[in-house]
Amino acid sequence: MPDPLASKPALSSTDPQQAVAEVRGAFDRLRGEVAKVVVGQDEVVEQLLMAMFCRGHALVVGVPGLAKTLLISTIAKAVSLGFSRIQFTPDLMPSDITGTEVIEEDKSTGARELRFVKGPIFANVILADEINRTPPKTQAALLEAMQEHQVTASGVQHKLPEPFFVLATQNPIEQEGTYPLPEAQLDRFMFNIQIGYPTEEEEVEIIRRTTSTTESEASPCLTREDVLRVQDLVRQVPIADHVIRYALRLVRATRVKDDSPKPQMVTDYLGWGAGPRAGQYLTLAAKAKAVLGGSLHVTPEHIRAVAKPALRHRIITNFNAEADGVTTDDIIDALLKETPVEASDAGTRRQMDAVMN
Repeated sequence: MPDPLASKPALSSTDPQQAVAEVRGAFDRLRGEVAKVVVGQDEVVEQLLMAMFCRGHALVVGVPGLAKTLLISTIAKAVSLGFSRIQFTPDLMPSDITGTEVIEEDKSTGARELRFVKGPIFANVILADEINRTPPKTQAALLEAMQEHQVTASGVQHKLPEPFFVLATQNPIEQEGTYPLPEAQLDRFMFNIQIGYPTEEEEVEIIRRTTSTTESEASPCLTREDVLRVQDLVRQVPIADHVIRYALRLVRATRVKDDSPKPQMVTDYLGWGAGPRAGQYLTLAAKAKAVLGGSLHVTPEHIRAVAKPALRHRIITNFNAEADGVTTDDIIDALLKETPVEASDAGTRRQMDAVMN
């Protein structure tokens, strides 16, 4: 069978506008392939692809039956990368994820030596299914992999293949037999993506597709080299200091003990605020959002557009919030409403025009 990617050119432009077109083209091709299998969920698909283009990991939260697993596995097929699905269960051990050392005997000499057998974490796209169903000891096995892109066994570091993404799923309603994710692990996810029910028309199409004999399947549309190229292009997008400072004002306003101006809701309902990774991922995601919109000009509006998925898992509510039914999204809405966009932010486009020219 011929390679479906053999005739597809790798992304290679150095011109800024052409680079934007390449990233948008890659996104459109991926979105088109995913749409062959998954009905609707356009915003969820966009956020997942943004995380991938930014070299970030994503946590997808939603009730059963919303195609979380199907969506992630379809994306893996569409980008022609190595894929592993790890079903997290209470009896899963760290070595079941990272790998283990076994004793191997040389039959000719009788000599024995330890050999490291790689676990399922050694793939490009990792589907961590129901990640909160395994104890903290096993959850912690992902920490080094997610941050350092490596696994350490018996003092030896084993590099993971690039690109590397952990796309995890979690059920928000069934809490029996689950273990809350540690804040340190949550912070390593670029996005916390909330997936909701489909519309009535989308659900009709889902039923039509899944109750017939016709099966749709995504075809590979990007190579490994294409994905790495897109990641580099996104990071090369310039961003003005004014926009970075706006992102930083949002992040610092979540910190209860910080002297920064903050909405009353933060003081009343938050126990802990977001750390430095929040600002980093807000900035990266805003770059991706701008490029996917066909622009090299990152504005405060791009920051606002990605604030919820980037912040909702990094701020911790207190008992008062639970008692009053206040969610992290409610607090982020208050932040976006009350954190000012300074007059200097309006000059960002002019500054970026000067940079590009």
